[in-house]
Amino acid sequence: MPISPPDPILDLLVVEPRSDPRIVVSLPGQFWLGGKRDERGVVRPFTCRAINISTDEVALVGPAQTWVGDRMSAEIQHFGRLEGSIIRLLGEQAIVMGIEATASERRNLASKIAWVEKFTNHDAADGRTDQRFIPRHPMSILILADGSCIPCLVADPSTTGAAVTADIRPKIGAVLALGRIVARVIRHHDGGFALRFIENQDRRKVEALVTRR
Repeated sequence: MPISPPDPILDLLVVEPRSDPRIVVSLPGQFWLGGKRDERGVVRPFTCRAINISTDEVALVGPAQTWVGDRMSAEIQHFGRLEGSIIRLLGEQAIVMGIEATASERRNLASKIAWVEKFTNHDAADGRTDQRFIPRHPMSILILADGSCIPCLVADPSTTGAAVTADIRPKIGAVLALGRIVARVIRHHDGGFALRFIENQDRRKVEALVTRR
């Protein structure tokens, strides 16, 4: 996926208070791009994971070459089908889709967001009060105690911790490294687990440290 020109606004997409509901998630799904078709002319699906959603937009991680303005649709667990177009590129494997919907559809989406926040994300709460953000490059590496390296997706890092999705489920209390930061597993959640850093990090450096690839 092509990288858009450097933009300081995109360096740290902070999850700040908004009038529309917005939550950090880690939910599986698929998306379809208007110009991507297979040899039969059928629009090709791409597997993805939603990492942030509001009533206006959704951030997705998935492998696809695309551009700002490309039409697309996505099917996200708990949220169903969403239609829109790409409004931002977040590095090589993440995109933000602007959601096109009627006022009634947005109210319905807001209700789903509230439900997911209450009944799905509650187990992932880790008491972090510092601001979280969406990293430009959300892919990283977990380094385990035995030295093995596991690819992972970083959903919402902050200066004190992060939520991670990977093909492993370490025990609560396990110590490992996320990129270059040593952390401890504090909670399991749907699709991954939460980490708390052993030491608080510098806000200006934490993204580069956790998204080592």
